[in-house]
Amino acid sequence: MERLAIDLSWKSSQIEGNTYSLLETERLIKEKETALGKTKEEAIMLLNHKDALDFIIENPDYLKPLTVSKIEDIHSVLIKELDVERNLRRRRVGISGTNYRPLENEFQILEALKSSCDLINKKENVFEKALLALVLISYIQPFMDGNKRTARIVSNALLMDEGFCPLSFRTVDSVEYKKAMLLFYEQNNISRFKEIFITQFEFAVKTYF
Repeated sequence: MERLAIDLSWKSSQIEGNTYSLLETERLIKEKETALGKTKEEAIMLLNHKDALDFIIENPDYLKPLTVSKIEDIHSVLIKELDVERNLRRRRVGISGTNYRPLENEFQILEALKSSCDLINKKENVFEKALLALVLISYIQPFMDGNKRTARIVSNALLMDEGFCPLSFRTVDSVEYKKAMLLFYEQNNISRFKEIFITQFEFAVKTYF
């Protein structure tokens, strides 16, 4: 599980622009050794990922059922000691590389997130639940920052609660991940992201278990 935690923390952070290498991430998590030439915020981001994963391992039923407040709790762990606002955003956010504009009104954001939780909770198939959490939280962009990181942790928590291995996304190219997400943002087309999800689950089973 430690190997998986390191890979997951590294890749999830890399997708968000973190420049730590996998080896540097391992040293940081195992020995608390920060890498030369990297920012303090990058190290905090990685350690927060590890803390979030530890939290869902220690509290396997925490997201049952999935609620807005519990998603906010996961987000709070991920942005701890970073200059990021907590709780649902009250201001507009933009996403580079797309014309898609997330909801702006905090009440609309809350309703959209509640509706997503209700939809996910009604699903019986855990893979469907995890995939929906992954794309819908990212799509709604409920927070000022840390949305995709939160989505990945919530998605993995749902898998782990049912006894399945989490996804590290280790072999996914960050650009391809973003392209698949943009396809969903702009066209509500989940096909490319579904392919990534399936191949990464297969990779996780073969690699970590």
